[in-house]
Amino acid sequence: MKTPKEISLILNKHLEKFMPILTPFGVIMGFIVPNVLIHLRPFIPILFSVMTLSGSLRLKVKDLKGAVSDPLPLLFFLLIAHIIIPLSVFFSCNIFLKNDPDTISGFVLLFSVPTAVSGFIWVSIYKGDTALSLTLIMLDTLISPLVVPGTMSILFGTDVIFDMTGIAVSLILMVVIPTVLGVAIHEASKGKIPQIVSPYLNPFAKICLVLVIAANSSVVAPQVRFDDPKVLIIAFLCVIFAIFGYVVSKIVGIIVKLGPEKRVAVFFATGLRNISAATTIAIEYLPASAALPALLGIVFQQSIAAIMGKILSPR
Repeated sequence: MKTPKEISLILNKHLEKFMPILTPFGVIMGFIVPNVLIHLRPFIPILFSVMTLSGSLRLKVKDLKGAVSDPLPLLFFLLIAHIIIPLSVFFSCNIFLKNDPDTISGFVLLFSVPTAVSGFIWVSIYKGDTALSLTLIMLDTLISPLVVPGTMSILFGTDVIFDMTGIAVSLILMVVIPTVLGVAIHEASKGKIPQIVSPYLNPFAKICLVLVIAANSSVVAPQVRFDDPKVLIIAFLCVIFAIFGYVVSKIVGIIVKLGPEKRVAVFFATGLRNISAATTIAIEYLPASAALPALLGIVFQQSIAAIMGKILSPR
């Protein structure tokens, strides 16, 4: 008979395998039974904090020191993820989505939030620099309360009204504090506590992710019609912008001559975004239509990561 730990590890393995299916499933459930799942909304900050804590328990200060000693990959990542891509998305959306500042703001928010913790899994699969991957996740998370509101404010000015303080506080509570706590637990216990709790926490965090997605989807479900051409355009742009991030990362990585392992780490850090954070923030602080890019992006993100890894990853 298997022990609870073995059962949790098996469950986590299966959940990881089916994440490209589970995340769209969360969106679908939010649209099918919105009146039921909307009651989960008050618990989203707690569920999100659990997700962040689960991922951050593997972060180590030693990895940060090693990555800072070679700042080129970090600077390369920040240049692409927080300057090139948000600007490209902003100007492209103003061409394809004229007179729709709410949806444009949703796209910019989606491509301004920090990189996703799931990037570490893909970096591990493609034998990239896992220490660099974890460092990029940690640093991008820590600076997000400044970067995300700052990007939105610079690009939109007074054209769209945002609660910048609210966005920053949400990122601090849902992302930064759990990350710092996870790192502190890892360091204080020298990795012993993560070894004990992670087998149980990891599958629970993935279930939390699906619940967060479903709860957020339930909020906008009554306002979305899939026969609306605008929805199809947004879905198309989600795919194109996501692919664009990987392609730019690949090209710049070759130009600056990053090593294969570091290139893999930056490749997935650039291509993946914490879409759940973008959705939660958009629903809380922006008009309802601003959440559509993030909700539709959830459907494609992991599948695009798999395809781009096969096509473009140097490993």
